[in-house]
Amino acid sequence: MSRDRYVDFMRAWAIVLVVTGHWLITALVPGPGGQITAPELLATIPWTQWLTLGFQIMPLFFLAGGHAAGGSWSRARETGGTAAGWVGLRALRLLLPVAVYSGLVLLAVGICSAVGVDPDTLALVGWAMAMQFWFLPVYLILSALTPSLHAAHRRWGLLVPVTMGAAALAADALTLAVRVPYVGLLNYVLVWGVAYQLGFCWRDGLLTGRRRMPVTMAASGGLAFAALITLGPFPVSLILVTGQNPSNTDPPSAAMLAWAVAQVGLCLLAAPAVRRLLDRERVWRAVRHVGGASMTLYLWHMLPVLVVAAAFYLTGIAPEPAFGSAAWWGLRLPWLLVLGVVLVGVLLALRPLERRQALLYERIRPAIGSRRPWPLWLGLATSVAALTWFAMRGFAYDGRFPVRPALSLALGTTLVMAHRRTAVHETADEPKNALKNAA
Repeated sequence: MSRDRYVDFMRAWAIVLVVTGHWLITALVPGPGGQITAPELLATIPWTQWLTLGFQIMPLFFLAGGHAAGGSWSRARETGGTAAGWVGLRALRLLLPVAVYSGLVLLAVGICSAVGVDPDTLALVGWAMAMQFWFLPVYLILSALTPSLHAAHRRWGLLVPVTMGAAALAADALTLAVRVPYVGLLNYVLVWGVAYQLGFCWRDGLLTGRRRMPVTMAASGGLAFAALITLGPFPVSLILVTGQNPSNTDPPSAAMLAWAVAQVGLCLLAAPAVRRLLDRERVWRAVRHVGGASMTLYLWHMLPVLVVAAAFYLTGIAPEPAFGSAAWWGLRLPWLLVLGVVLVGVLLALRPLERRQALLYERIRPAIGSRRPWPLWLGLATSVAALTWFAMRGFAYDGRFPVRPALSLALGTTLVMAHRRTAVHETADEPKNALKNAA
């Protein structure tokens, strides 16, 4: 099957919205003592929670991820690849840049802590630099489960995401109605797994073979979401808001599941028009460039916020209209533009590092036919635990250096790297970019 440009477009569009959304809701307010505070926009100005309907684009990440993973695993199976070999390749593509990013951030945290930076400021910065990490452990788990999930897909097709969705609804009901502890955590895999599994179905024509399927998904998902936020207990916000219970994202709720189904339907409906647009070489070139830098964009996009805070807010150069006022909203556009300029500089500065990462990956990547799985599974489990800790608490929880999570991530990445290559190599058409291919 030839490469689907629309899948690459979805990943590029999703990363643009993730970056823009995080920047848009990030507010910096200078305090009387010269410190910088970051009030929570969605909690302070409740109407802004409606904006999350446009910016919560993660279902498309998982949909595109399932589409790409289904094709990649199918090709690996056809050429004698093993589950351990394939999962090792995918995991290493994700973990290598994450480990480099985390190592550099943790180095900065250690230095700042040693020179006496205010612990509250350090904790805030550490949280900002890890706020996107929730995606990583979930994606690593789904990647590890891909051979089994795809086997289920080949046997039962659409019945698999339907069953997963029903299980997610049951877990939500047990959490909200019966207060069963921890069962809701399953929805991180079940809800996002529905979108991932639908990617398999989309690639194999199960979602497009029936003309009314996309319309049905968009309409039913949208109506279910509207009912759940108006008649049910769920908020409208599709991003975590402090103090909001239940939440639609922590863990993913029935409302998030409905929105994911609606978003997949809308994505399928938009496909023909967008594919025609992507036939224009200039448009496709722009999409390809964004997609090629997607992992770097995803990991590093909050660094420009810290740079701008230090350059304009700590120095008092930035204007200081009242938070949430018309003047404050008017400054959102120049805020986004300045951050965009700084991000371009960050990307250029990181190019030599990315080239070294690519060379390192080629030297240590495991074989697609590898049959020594124990370092891989242990490494994945350790890495998932560390990344989950960072996602929940940041890189400097309570203003301290996180020794155990840092060591766990280093150990987990090392074990995955130890899952070395043998004589069987990856197929020639295996994608080469990290998050672009991991997703």
